[in-house]
Amino acid sequence: MKIVTHNLSKRFNREWIFKDFSFTFQPLQTYAIVGPNGSGKSTLLQILWGQMPPSSGELKYFNNNNPIVIEDVYQSIAIATPYMDLLDEFTLEEMVRFHFQFKRQRSGKTIDDIIESIGLSSASKKIISNFSSGMKQRLKLGLAFNTQAEVLFLDEPTTNLDKKAIQWYWDNLTTQIGKTSVIIASNQEGEYPPTAEKVDILKLK
Repeated sequence: MKIVTHNLSKRFNREWIFKDFSFTFQPLQTYAIVGPNGSGKSTLLQILWGQMPPSSGELKYFNNNNPIVIEDVYQSIAIATPYMDLLDEFTLEEMVRFHFQFKRQRSGKTIDDIIESIGLSSASKKIISNFSSGMKQRLKLGLAFNTQAEVLFLDEPTTNLDKKAIQWYWDNLTTQIGKTSVIIASNQEGEYPPTAEKVDILKLK
């Protein structure tokens, strides 16, 4: 899926978060939206995946040059962010099954395969409200990595992950590179590949 923006801008009250962002995110490429905390990276991502409307400008989506209406974009994307909600009253297994009632699983993978790939099989019956912040982040990433998607959005993906989980993140991220579009928002170089095309959000203001 190709994402095209033209003079995309966002403001809250009288403060402009960014202005006149014109860029084309090409299919199967990897991008890093970079900038310090509070610079608007998460806001830009939320606009790109259709959760938040821009204040002005155009945002268009294409599949093989065929336009996609914004209401249908959710079918083609996967998202993982530290602020994304999980259903805390569910067990891990219930959360995975629920997620894939709305999203397509990567071909050939069963629910048990997905739980094992997340690395939390021993906690499959555990209530998510009892998970640590690191376990929750790993679950969010695992759901995204196992979703059949045209674009993978990751916002500060290694937040709350320990060293072992960060290596797990990289092992999974590597399998996505070149097979789907990946857009990562981060202020840490260790969260995105060195080959990623950088989009400096401070230059958008």
